[in-house]
Amino acid sequence: MDMRLEGKVALVSGAARGLGAAIAARFVEEGAIVVIGDVRLDQARKVAAELRDSGCSAESIELNVSNEASWAGALTTVRERFGPIDILVNNAGVAMLGSIENTSFEDWRRIMAVNLDGVFLGTKAAIADMRDRGGSIVNISSIRALVADPNSIAYDASKGGVLSLTRSAAVHCARQGYGIRINSLHPGYVLTDMIAEATADRNDVPELIASIQDAHPIGRTGTSREIADAALFLASGEASFMVGSALVVDGGYTAV
Repeated sequence: MDMRLEGKVALVSGAARGLGAAIAARFVEEGAIVVIGDVRLDQARKVAAELRDSGCSAESIELNVSNEASWAGALTTVRERFGPIDILVNNAGVAMLGSIENTSFEDWRRIMAVNLDGVFLGTKAAIADMRDRGGSIVNISSIRALVADPNSIAYDASKGGVLSLTRSAAVHCARQGYGIRINSLHPGYVLTDMIAEATADRNDVPELIASIQDAHPIGRTGTSREIADAALFLASGEASFMVGSALVVDGGYTAV
């Protein structure tokens, strides 16, 4: 059976751990050359080395998604090493808990810089790189773009922005005839390092995790592999008629 991403060059941001690392691993299984972009360069190198040890094509690169020059440098490096990118996954993100009343503007801007500015800069840079050949951009949003949590206002707003940005950019590229498909992916809860960090200062973490699991009609949280499979679908030719779509993978969380 032909591999679904055979020979494609993919850049995955925030892929030194969590969902990004799982997406990178899934892509190389399907034949892609994957570049892991992350500010945690040592971790990114480790993930890339582990993938290469398994016989896959993977490299690492330092990428600060909130910095426009970092994006330009990353894409130039990828192009020089492997050729222009065919797939971008804007996965890098940070989370924090806080309501409208107890979220500082400094924290608000920190979340927006990574979660929303990073997607804007990455999408813009990738379009410039892909417009003559086409490609696929997958923006990792969240169920928090669709349903609210009063205690995560900055995160929710940033992910809602990713949803709207995706739709606007997707329609633009379609009407320009670029052959670039842009879609957003909306995972339910997956117990990654980001969740652990966001809840690190709470003393009720076991109860919180139990309540999160109960909120999914399927009776559990998701796995990184399940989200990676959805990202693979959006990146592949199987999603050729999906433009500006929001793919929800959440165990039924937003259905009730």
